[in-house]
Amino acid sequence: MKYATRLSRLGTESAFELLAQARALEAEGHDIVHLEIGEPDFDTPRNVKDAGIKAINDGWTHYTPSAGIPEMREKYAQALNDRYGSHVTAKNIVITPGAKPVIFLGGLAVIDEGDEVIYPNPGYPSYESVTQFLGAKAVPYVLREENEFRFSLDEVASLITPKTKMIVINSPHNPTGGVLTREDLQGVVDLALKHDLWVLSDEVYSRILYDGEHVGLMDFPEIFDRMILLEGHSKTYAMTGWRLGYVCCNEELAVHMTRLTLNANSCAAAFTQIAGGEALLGDQSAVKQMVAEFKVRRDLIVKGLNELPGVTCHNPRGAFYVFPNFKAYGMSSSELEQRLLHEAGVCCLAGKAFGKMGEGYLRFSYANSQENIKKALERIGEWLDKHQK
Repeated sequence: MKYATRLSRLGTESAFELLAQARALEAEGHDIVHLEIGEPDFDTPRNVKDAGIKAINDGWTHYTPSAGIPEMREKYAQALNDRYGSHVTAKNIVITPGAKPVIFLGGLAVIDEGDEVIYPNPGYPSYESVTQFLGAKAVPYVLREENEFRFSLDEVASLITPKTKMIVINSPHNPTGGVLTREDLQGVVDLALKHDLWVLSDEVYSRILYDGEHVGLMDFPEIFDRMILLEGHSKTYAMTGWRLGYVCCNEELAVHMTRLTLNANSCAAAFTQIAGGEALLGDQSAVKQMVAEFKVRRDLIVKGLNELPGVTCHNPRGAFYVFPNFKAYGMSSSELEQRLLHEAGVCCLAGKAFGKMGEGYLRFSYANSQENIKKALERIGEWLDKHQK
């Protein structure tokens, strides 16, 4: 059979592949500590679940307009305005089945074959994958450990060419937990305005922050017409299985995104949209409790990793990942990933899964209990003792 050649340009996410491997080992009787999946181990907050259940019982089980239920679009806009003092309206919001479609549909809306997209490396794999799938060139900017996994603005500026169409930013960042400063964002905004570029800002971890207040593109109204703000419910509200996200953008782009949504999936599920409105505007105490626990786990895993011989681990300011440096052990990150899984019973992700510049690092998700984090650290330490160079 012949398939479309574009499929060869589309990547994958190794987290789900590793999860399948780990489940197979568990089926054979092995005990595995799961630190691979970027999914909160908390339950969806009670008020959000109740809103979804009520919506189902009230008959919200049918099609909605492709951009979302009008009242929910208004609520999502209100949530942004309450948070940033902005003035967006429902016409700036398109509700999607998960945040991930925003990367795909946003790219389809603004990127042509032959364009160039500047994106973070290491970074979430879909940025590079979708760019290449669309026939554009993915141009990486490097996030370095010595710079707290923030970019060099001079480097980003040096990558801009007449073919550049978009800059992608992600803060708080997956896989490193790095957080961009106001000065970093102002620099990107200035470059985008100077060179007439789009900026896709992935802010799905914006409420999982341990130090200071989140600064995002909504804090820079001058870039609004060139902004594609990607937000979602999966991480902040432990709603991964609900598949709910949204984009905030200018009205014209929202119309195009709506048309793409219509052709791709018709609409997000009605009852999830209503639950999402409750998540954004309802009681936030469950989120605060979750973030407080994540901070305790962060401190635990960072301390433990930095105590391992030859390992360095930056202290992340956001998200729920650490990205420790294992280069001293002379193994590729893929080998380390596989050997820790099969020989130590710890499932994590190779840094190279997040791009070339992730080589030598591993990503651990600390969306797991303190007990399991301690168990993983003990197992890793024992395994490394046997394999020190």
